[in-house]
Amino acid sequence: MNAPSAGDAHSDMSLEDREEQLRLAVEAAEVGLWDVDVVTGTLYWPARVKAMFGISAHAAATLDDFVAGVHPDDRPAVVQAFAEAQDPGLRAIYDVEYRTVGKEDGRVRWVAAKGRGLFDEAGVCRRAIGTAIDITLRKEAEALQRIAQQRLHVLDSIERATRMLTDPGEVMQVTTRLLGQNLGATRCAYADVEPDNNRFTIRSDWSRPGVPSSAGAYTLDLFGPQATSNLRNGRHLVVHDVDAELGDEGGGRMFNAIGIKAIVCAGLVKAGRLVAMMAVHQAHPRRWTEDDLRIITDVVDRCWVHIERVRDAAALRDQDRRKDEFLATLAHELRNPIAPMLFSLALLQRTQAAEDQARSRAVIERQARHLVRLIDDLLDVSRINRGLVELKREVVALGPLVAQALEAVTPAMERARHRLSVQIADAPAWIDADPARVVQAVTNLLTNAAKYTPDQGEIRLSVSLADDKAHIALADNGLGIDPADHDRVFEMFTQLPHTGKKAHGGLGIGLSLVKRLVDMHGGAVGVRSAGLHQGSTFWIELPLTAAPQAAAAAEGARGNAQPKGRVLVVEDNVDGLAALVELIETEGHAVRGAPDGPSALQTAAQWRPDIVLLDLGLPQMDGYEVAARMRQDLGLAQARIVALTGWGTRRDREKTAAAGFDAHLTKPVAPDDLLELLGRWLTPEPSAASALRHDGPA
Repeated sequence: MNAPSAGDAHSDMSLEDREEQLRLAVEAAEVGLWDVDVVTGTLYWPARVKAMFGISAHAAATLDDFVAGVHPDDRPAVVQAFAEAQDPGLRAIYDVEYRTVGKEDGRVRWVAAKGRGLFDEAGVCRRAIGTAIDITLRKEAEALQRIAQQRLHVLDSIERATRMLTDPGEVMQVTTRLLGQNLGATRCAYADVEPDNNRFTIRSDWSRPGVPSSAGAYTLDLFGPQATSNLRNGRHLVVHDVDAELGDEGGGRMFNAIGIKAIVCAGLVKAGRLVAMMAVHQAHPRRWTEDDLRIITDVVDRCWVHIERVRDAAALRDQDRRKDEFLATLAHELRNPIAPMLFSLALLQRTQAAEDQARSRAVIERQARHLVRLIDDLLDVSRINRGLVELKREVVALGPLVAQALEAVTPAMERARHRLSVQIADAPAWIDADPARVVQAVTNLLTNAAKYTPDQGEIRLSVSLADDKAHIALADNGLGIDPADHDRVFEMFTQLPHTGKKAHGGLGIGLSLVKRLVDMHGGAVGVRSAGLHQGSTFWIELPLTAAPQAAAAAEGARGNAQPKGRVLVVEDNVDGLAALVELIETEGHAVRGAPDGPSALQTAAQWRPDIVLLDLGLPQMDGYEVAARMRQDLGLAQARIVALTGWGTRRDREKTAAAGFDAHLTKPVAPDDLLELLGRWLTPEPSAASALRHDGPA
């Protein structure tokens, strides 16, 4: 007996069985069937199709529900396709994909619908039937894939555009431009953050045509607590509407000032410190999507890695270049003193004259000391870098250390005929320091000033006290420094190109040593200069400490014995000036020094001294003119002006008396006698004034 064929089996099935079979197939395929009575407008939707429109299974559904449920952006195309399926002349297949907006839940879904119209013998469409499938998951997957492809395209385009760049600034410029353009942003900016975790500088930004750049220096605190907290803690700052979310006091005022209404800012935090930021700006409120944030994060992460790689490579190239320059300079500097030493040795062998031999020995000694100084500096740098230098700390007065440094550089100052003025704070400055290393640091600064200041330049050294710190400042009217090089000058083996003709040699390690030594003392060092040929001011800050008990008691006893007075010393001999200032300071008096008449008048006008020790043979303006201008122009009628001179005849005394001097002291003056007389003169007793009159010591 033959088995029934498939056709026979199907013919044996009842209509109900065939409908059940079809229902099972439709359910397995997750297909929803729909049927529309075109004539009456009646809609037949099963629960599956109602779910696609956000309608519960038991709720009624109408043709109006269908039209209203289609997403507004897709509605025109869907309505047109449904109409063409009912058109007798077109009888088009209804085949559309569209979004729905749930009537009850508001959720957006994707639907793929197919169907056709059913026409009677007269060609009139009576019904429309078809299927609907929920394709939301497929569409979401496609969207994610498109976004991923777009993100990869952006990252790839940035990587290709910056791959060969070797300048960090160019990497920033290209990256901000491509990221800003891709996101349709108003502006995209990159910033480096200062070590204080607050100040930052936007060094590069891209903006649309007509939009001003935001480049410049700012402080993070100006942008409100949310920006400050998020960025310092490694979180993005995401603001969709500056005015609504922040307000003026929350940072909105600053954002508005640079044309920002919405922003995403990503920060780079390293070792607990914010070091860099990249921000995308929008000139109008914008709802940033997760996709926007993902692209920004990926670009920023890759950009920072690339910039650091470029910077490291540039640093290695620069280090290699500086090493070669240093070796060449070292060879030159070692040869320089050797040549005169060899010549001098040859002269010693060829001459018997005592004067010639003494001169040759002096040359050898001087050049040998120069060699020793070069080697000592190199060894100091090496020892400090390896952590082998130990400070021999003690509580010392800063004034005498500065005086030692001045003494060490006097020959260099005199050779260049510089005018050096010294101004030291009235109160004694006590520091917990290694005296030799402090002298070394100040000496290096003074030597640097002597080198890079044109001959006959003006150099001013001052020591002031403020905020529990001693501030040593050395100002000159020398070559100056470009602001971009302010940090570089303290780097090892650095010599700026514009200093070559005035540097008188050197290895470029003096300022580096200063910085390292000051850092070891817990201090700070820096430089200020408006630019090339505008002079420089180098400064050192050292923390103050309490005076030792013995010194404090001595200061107190000295203060009780004789009140402090203000003494201005005017002397063009640098050694003499420094020594006299230091000597008078030991007696507790406030002392300031000036190397010439103009600076003496300036100091006297501002400081109003009680006593002026005035050298007569000054450059530019002699002591007689200085004294006259102090009396007439400055009105120093009560101040005692003392002639300090090598001329001591009766005629010389008469001349100074006629010029209005209160006393005439002839060099050399015995230190003890000078201090005793100054002390008596500054004691408020009527008879004391006669002590330094013209019958004083010759």
